[in-house]
Amino acid sequence: TTIVMDGTGDGLAEAASYEAKLRALPEEILPRCADTGLPVFDLALIGVGDDGHVGSLYPGRDEVLAGPEKWVLPVDMKSPPSITLSLPVMSGARQVVIAACGVSDKYPQGKSEGMKRAVVADGETIVTFPAVGLRDVATWIMDEAAASKLG
Repeated sequence: TTIVMDGTGDGLAEAASYEAKLRALPEEILPRCADTGLPVFDLALIGVGDDGHVGSLYPGRDEVLAGPEKWVLPVDMKSPPSITLSLPVMSGARQVVIAACGVSDKYPQGKSEGMKRAVVADGETIVTFPAVGLRDVATWIMDEAAASKLG
């Protein structure tokens, strides 16, 4: 099954439409969790930024606090805005895989500091570093640079 976004520049409308399309799928195609009613994807393959954002859930923004009633959220940070799955939907997948790799002139050690914060650092919350919201459910795949500060 393929779900296509409408392609408008209206983030609120895009998020509502995409969520409605997901909710309209029969449970044989998109199962729901018996306890929460949230969709259960077979796999959530998620990239992570060095600032801890996952999907379009960025530090310090209200979207990271969305509860299970919202599956898809608009994120009005750029033009056009983006949409993202909520953290409860991401974390509810049968298998959550987070991939972090790559180095650049700006980040010669890649995402090492970010991955340390995401995987092992104390004191982080989903507001300060959204990736920690997936810490306990994800399999983390990193290149050597990204894993270099994990100890």
